[in-house]
This record gives sequence, structure tokens and C-alpha cells, in this order.
Amino acid sequence: MNRVLSSLLKTMLVAALALASVAYANEEKKVVKADPAKGETLYTNGDASRNIPACISCHGAGGNSTISQNPKLAAQHEAYIYKQLVEFKGPTRVNAVMSMYAKVLTDEEMKNLAAYVESQAQKPGAAKNKDTVEIGKKIYRAGIAEKNVPACAGCHGPNGAGIPAQFARIGGQHQDYTVSQLTGFRGGVRKNSAQMMTIAKRLSDDEMAAVADYIAGLK
Repeated sequence: MNRVLSSLLKTMLVAALALASVAYANEEKKVVKADPAKGETLYTNGDASRNIPACISCHGAGGNSTISQNPKLAAQHEAYIYKQLVEFKGPTRVNAVMSMYAKVLTDEEMKNLAAYVESQAQKPGAAKNKDTVEIGKKIYRAGIAEKNVPACAGCHGPNGAGIPAQFARIGGQHQDYTVSQLTGFRGGVRKNSAQMMTIAKRLSDDEMAAVADYIAGLK
């Protein structure tokens, strides 16, 4: 009797392991690798059947926006772009245009778009205000001790390269766009970084403008 029971338990164990293996294999198949080529097609052409416009119309060829209010996406970290698209679907990052279109994109499409723009080379920007560039440089590199503002370089790197998924690449970004995001963080319009919301509240308009201009010239 014990032998029969033992044999039955072994059979059941083997069957359970087999089912687990099949389930794991199915899960593995669900993981789709990002396809930059598909991302480029959607970025360049959009999808008229779903009323999705071409990203290029606002963000420029290869993610190099020529409109200073719209961010350059070229060379931005894939994981960061994907994270932002996901968050445009929810309440933490609201934008009249981006929230509307992000909600239509599938998870695969967001990953494809993110992979494409990361692969593009960013065209360099330049600091334009020589009167405040030193102030911007000081804030970026050393922060403002008396206001408890940390150095931007501490998270975004000395050249603004950032850290994938955690901190955006900001070097070379349009000054107007950077100011708008800092203002959004300060006013609670953009809520997807508690750290940036806290820091932005300690910056004046002039300090934001100065550091944003300095950032535009980072390479």
C-alpha cells in the first residue's frame, strides 16, 4: 500500500512540475522585446486608424524637437521614456495632449517608441543668457545650500546624462521646456517625482531660468 501511495505521489509531483514548466514557458513568451523599427514607424507616421498623430510632428525628426516648448526625446533613456508614457495614462503626470494619446498606446507600442528615441543622437543645444550662466552653473553643480537645494549634478550627472529609469537625461534640453517642468513640479501640476516637487518649491523663477539655460548647453 505504501509503495502504491509513494508511486502515486511521485506521479502527481512530476505532473505538477510539468504544468509549472508549461506555465513558465507561456509567461516567457509574453515578454516581448522592444522593436525600435516598429517604434520608428509609429513615431514617423502615427496611426490614423486610431487617431494617433505622428510623434515627429511635435518632437521633431529623430526626437530632436525644434519647438522649445516640446522636449527633445533623442537619446533619452528607454526606461525613462517608457515610465513617462505609462504615467501619462494616470493622475501623476497630466498633459492635455500626451495624456490623451498615451492612453491609446499599447504597452508594446510604448516600449517600441522608447527604444527608438533612445537610439537617436541628440542635437546639441546652447546656453543663451551669458548674464546668468554662472548662476545656473553654480546651482547645477553645487546647489543652493541656504535653501537646501541639492546639486542637480548629484542625480542627473555632471553632463546631464542622467541614470536610466531613475533620472532623466537633461543635458541639451530646451530651456523653455525645462522651466515648464520645474514650474509644473513646483505647482503640483506634475506629481510623478516627490523629490523634484520638493526641490522645485525652493527655487525662484530666476533660479529656474538660470539653471535651465545652463542645462541647455550641457553636452
